[in-house]
Amino acid sequence: MLYRIAADGLVLFHLLFILVVLFGGLLVLKWRQLAVLHLPAVAWGISVEVFHLFCPLTEWENRMRDAAGQTGYAGGFVEHYIWPAIYPAGLTPTIQLGLGAVVLVLNLGIYLRLLLKMRPGPRR
Repeated sequence: MLYRIAADGLVLFHLLFILVVLFGGLLVLKWRQLAVLHLPAVAWGISVEVFHLFCPLTEWENRMRDAAGQTGYAGGFVEHYIWPAIYPAGLTPTIQLGLGAVVLVLNLGIYLRLLLKMRPGPRR
């Protein structure tokens, strides 16, 4: 039972991490010091999508599910939990590149705005 609760908690943490990767830049606009956490998260999120890396959170969840007597799953978090809710077909490498591009463009726009706000104005 404890392993199942831990696995479910890890799923929620995984989802939170994905939301931070996607939208954490908006928090950075308000609290600039969060960029120290957000930028590495974005780099990891883009790397996982572009280079088809296996996320360790998925592996940990599968191990906890196995310890709880449940069946783990093949593939990654997005393919298992998010993708079926959006598209019934499988996740293709081309779509993964597109997802990585969306994350990159979204965050580049946010950080560009932040840099423009930080730029010193004309001196009087």
